Amino acid sequence: MLLCFKNHGYMLAIPYAKLRSSLLSGEYTCQQVVDQYLQRIEADNAKYHAFLEVYAEEAKAQAQRIDEKIKAGQAGKLAGMVIGIKDLLCYENHGSSAGSNILKGFQSTFSATAVSRLLAEDAIIIGRQNCDEFGMGSTNENSAFGPSRNYLDPERVTGGSSGGSALAVQANFCALSLGTDTGGSIRMPAAFCGIAGFKPSYGLVSRWGLIAYASSFDSIGPMGHFVEDLALVHSIIAGPDGRDATLVEHAPEPKQHRKLAYLEEVINHPSLQVEIKQAFWEQVERLKAMGYEVLPKKFSYIEQLLPTYYVLTTAESSSNLARFDGVKFGHRSAQAKDLMSLYKKKSLGGLWSRGKTPHHVGNLCA
Repeated sequence: MLLCFKNHGYMLAIPYAKLRSSLLSGEYTCQQVVDQYLQRIEADNAKYHAFLEVYAEEAKAQAQRIDEKIKAGQAGKLAGMVIGIKDLLCYENHGSSAGSNILKGFQSTFSATAVSRLLAEDAIIIGRQNCDEFGMGSTNENSAFGPSRNYLDPERVTGGSSGGSALAVQANFCALSLGTDTGGSIRMPAAFCGIAGFKPSYGLVSRWGLIAYASSFDSIGPMGHFVEDLALVHSIIAGPDGRDATLVEHAPEPKQHRKLAYLEEVINHPSLQVEIKQAFWEQVERLKAMGYEVLPKKFSYIEQLLPTYYVLTTAESSSNLARFDGVKFGHRSAQAKDLMSLYKKKSLGGLWSRGKTPHHVGNLCA
């Protein structure tokens, strides 16, 4: 979360628990917090491109309503927490385009379970965030609406596919973002942007309202400055909703084990960069000093993991993206003359409009 930075008039990231205390005491209001985030977005979003759409007036109205609830002693668990959502998550009566021209202009008729649960606890949704098209990418350069740029160096990438979500937190455009992870799409951009990101185990958070990439891999999780904020948000969005049959009905209670494991084959792999390996071992030593037991574990299928991932995810994405054929819904080209040209000019129009070649198009629809 953010509070005033006296020297610059902007904000400094602090854990939500501290901000909540200030809001409940009347030291700050939700409206002040939202206004400062909107100032940050107004100043820098055009250059760095974290948000595709900002809900400025709506966020102000939400803040005013929540300030009244705080005064009445009825504030939710996330009262005043300003959150952005990845463009793969549906939000009722708001756009959801999955970073693609295929869904440009689409307005969702319902909200994802995770989004609804945030709103129910008085979180303030400030906008939808840039991402690789349909979550397929690791740099956020594959968005139909332009790439996100790392706030520390705009010549460098944010990572993907939740690049806009990570950037928004990194740049203090919002306190926390809701991203998605199929094969690293929360973890990688969080690392690239120097923030915290959490991919929940599959089956803990409902995928209802998530525009699917690969249904047996997709996970929804939080990204923020502070691990305790991620834990709080996860505790709210997790759990069965009656709409996602893959959810665990009764997740095990977290236990305070002080034992951690790492995969030996990953850390000793010749492709791992020396500086990353060094940073890893430094972190291991810090954990040991904190009282954790850190153990190596063997996994003999490391080389098979990535090929298996690509076979399964491309098969699932082919099935999931088949719905965007211009017949059921999605963009329909005015130049279509028959069924085949309808499919080609519609389904692939998002990529062709960005000057991509048919080879790249084939990768998306494989």
